[in-house]
Order: sequence, then C-alpha cells, then structure tokens
Amino acid sequence: MRKDSFKILKKAINNSQNISIITHWSPDGDAIGSSLALYQFLKYLDKNVKVIIPNAFPDFLEWMPGSKQILNFQEEGKKCENWLNKSDLIFTLDFNSYKRIEKLGDVLLKTSAPKVMIDHHQQPDDYAKYYFHDVNACSTCELIFELICGLGAKKTIDKKIAACIYTGLMTDTGSFRYPSVKSNTHTIIAELLKTGIIPSEIHGAVYDNYSLDRLKLLGYALSEKMKIIDGYPVAYFCLSNKELKQFNFQKGDTEGLVNYPFAIKGIKVCALFNESENYVKISFRSKDKIDVNAFARKYFSGGGHINAAGGKSDLSLNETEINFIKHVKTLF
Repeated sequence: MRKDSFKILKKAINNSQNISIITHWSPDGDAIGSSLALYQFLKYLDKNVKVIIPNAFPDFLEWMPGSKQILNFQEEGKKCENWLNKSDLIFTLDFNSYKRIEKLGDVLLKTSAPKVMIDHHQQPDDYAKYYFHDVNACSTCELIFELICGLGAKKTIDKKIAACIYTGLMTDTGSFRYPSVKSNTHTIIAELLKTGIIPSEIHGAVYDNYSLDRLKLLGYALSEKMKIIDGYPVAYFCLSNKELKQFNFQKGDTEGLVNYPFAIKGIKVCALFNESENYVKISFRSKDKIDVNAFARKYFSGGGHINAAGGKSDLSLNETEINFIKHVKTLF
C-alpha cells in the first residue's frame, strides 16, 4: 500500500483553486458516490470543482446530491478538456490505470496538473504524484471518508456527503455481504448515520428503482441464458447485443446479475458477458481465494480485485465464450 501523508495532501489542496475529479468508464455506485462526496467536500472548502466521467452513469444514481453538475466527456468533450487544462489538481477516483477511462486518458496524459490517485484496486499504474491507495478498503468511498477525517475536516461530513459515501459502501460490498466488509466498515456507517441519512431510503433509491424491462431482462437471463460448465463450479451468462436491445437495455440494467448464480450450492466463479457494438464487456466474480483479478488481467485485458474484476474482449461473443470456457478451468 502506498499512502502519502494527509499533511502533504492538505497542502496540495490548499494550493489549488480549480480542481477536477475523474472516475472510471461505466461509473457505478462507488465511482459516483466517491466522486460526489469529494466534490461536496471540496466545494465546502470554496474550491472550483468539476466531476468528469468518461461516459454516462445509470439513472438509478441520478438522485445523488450534485449529480446534475457532472460533466460527461462523451457528450461534452471540449468543455471537459478545457477545464482539465486549467485545473491545478486532478483527483482520479476508483481506478488506477488510464486504460479504465478510455479516450479521456489521452486527454489526461497531456495535462500538467498533479494527479491524486484514490483507489482500492490492485496493481496501480505509476501516473500520480500523490497516492491514497489501499487494496484492503471495501470501497473508494471508505477512502474518501478516511481522507476527509485525516484532513481534520470530519465536521464537514453532512447529510449530502454521508449519502454519497453510504451509497458507495453499500453498492461495492453487495449490501455489506462481501468479505471486504470489516469492523471499520460498520464504524464508518455508524458515523454516517449521525448525519441523519436513512439507509432504507438510499437502498430503495438504488435497488427498488427497476424498470419493467430491466426486471424482464433479469428473468430472461436467469431462465434462458445461465449456463454451468460441466464438472466445474462455474456459472455464466452471455447476452447478445440483439437480446439486450430486445429488453430496451439501459446502462446499469445488468448491474448485480453476475452475482445471482452464487445462490446455487457449490458455485465458486460467475461471469457475465454483455455484447456491445464494438466489444464484449465482461464481469467476473469469485469466492474464497480464487483470483479473478489475475485471470482478467491475463486473458481479458482487465483487472480489479481478487474476488471481483472486469475485462473486455474484441472477439465475437461466441469466440469470447469459447475462450472463457478454455481458460477458466485453469483456476481449479
């Protein structure tokens, strides 16, 4: 783990006025939660701040405080680039390689502002000047909470910041059921509850906000598309672009689907393959010490955590499935 002292980070923030916050491609609850929590905190310090995302985030996160101020690089590329070029400091949250932000990474490479990496994924690239990195953290939102407290500004954590942090903690731990949950996770939650947030309302906003099409897609995937590899504790889904369009697919509609097969006794590895126009997006999950991070890095240009990782494939959906079946057996 690499951590710069809070004193150094505090000085870097104090010496900056225009600040950018960037998170990864296809932002999830932890990405948006950590970005907006940091955004609210820096606004409290009277900084000029903008959150920039590579592409759109799911609509079930639109309720989050500050979400309407987020800039989407795909839609507002020039505006984002202009702001990045005049930024004094750039935070990169919930990712550790420019590959995770696609074309936005090319823009970042040309910027001169120092970078601050705040992340909990394994094997970070060496692009930042300042690091707040811990693979043992359950989420990047946990690190944002620790950062604010470490800077001596715990009193700034109001209901808005707390709601954002809670969302990241909840979504990145599978509603607090993953092994990454430690006693410190619940200690942080206890502190957040003091601000007046209501966990059931946040949970409902995220998980009880499905469209009818999304629910039908879930049912279709479970009944028609789930496969189990004969002789191996592996279950997976392959969803074609045509099938996704059939259910009017929107970003975030397959969120959490990859985890469902774990309800089957004995399943140790799950995968989800979503075909898009240009490539196949992949999600991996595992139990115990089965390392899908290393697996994703080796075979599918991805990475993440030991038990949760992602990747992609430029092959066809069928070829990707064949490739996966061939290589996943090496995990056992």
